[in-house]
Amino acid sequence: MKNGKVKLSHISTTAPKDLDKDKTKKKTEALVEKISELQNLLYAEHKSSLLIILQGMDASGKDGVVKKVFQGVNPQGCQVKSFKAPTEEELAHDFLWRIHKYTPEKGMIQIFNRSHYEDVLITRVHEWFDDQTAMKRFEQINSFEQTLQERGTQILKFYLHISREEQARRFEERLRDPRKRWKYNANDLAEAKRWNDYRKVYEDVFRRCSPEIPWMIVPADQNWYKEHLIAEAIAKTLERLKMKYPEGNL
Repeated sequence: MKNGKVKLSHISTTAPKDLDKDKTKKKTEALVEKISELQNLLYAEHKSSLLIILQGMDASGKDGVVKKVFQGVNPQGCQVKSFKAPTEEELAHDFLWRIHKYTPEKGMIQIFNRSHYEDVLITRVHEWFDDQTAMKRFEQINSFEQTLQERGTQILKFYLHISREEQARRFEERLRDPRKRWKYNANDLAEAKRWNDYRKVYEDVFRRCSPEIPWMIVPADQNWYKEHLIAEAIAKTLERLKMKYPEGNL
C-alpha cells in the first residue's frame, strides 16, 4: 500500500484464482531457504537489523507465519515478542517504553506478533481514550519508527487480511481440533462482534502511519498465499541490503 485512503472491504482476502497453489508453495520453500541464508549473513555482518510487525484480526494466522516463514533461521539471530495487555509497571511508563526495549540490535531479526499498534487499535475500539490522544500516539509511533530506520533497522509492517467468514471457520476449528483448542478464547468471539469497528481503526492506522514506512495488506484466507507474499517481501528486503560476510581476523 503506497498512500491514500484504504477500504479493506475493497481488497480481496484470497489469492488470484489463476495462481497455481503447488507452484507457489514450492516458490515459498525456496524463499524460506533464502531467508535462512540471508539471516545468517545479516547476523555475521552485524550492520543492520530487521523488525517485522504482524497485525491482524484474531485467527488471521500470525503464529502460522512465524512458524512457516522462519522455520529455517538460526534461533540465535531471530526473536519473537508477543505483546499482551500492559502490566502495571508498563502502564506507569509511556506506551512505547515496553516496545522499545524489544527492538532489534544490529544483526538481529525481531518479530512483533501484535505490536505498539495495539495501543491505537483496541484502545480506540473500546473508547479507552479520545481521538486527540490517538492522533498524538500516531505522531509518536511515526517518529519512533523513523528513529529505528535511521539507526539501520529495516521495518516491514504486515496486516493479515482475513474475511469474517474465514475467521468464523477458524474459531470453529479451534473448538473441534484438540491440538488447537488451547488457542480458543471466549473473548475472541466478543471482539469479533466489533469487526466493523476494528476495520475502521485499522484503516485509520494505514492512512496515518504510511507511506514513509508502508503497510503491506496481505490476503490471509489461504495460508499458502499469505506465507508466500510475506516470505517474498522479507527476502527482497534483506537482498536490498547487499550484505557481505566480514573477512574476520586472519
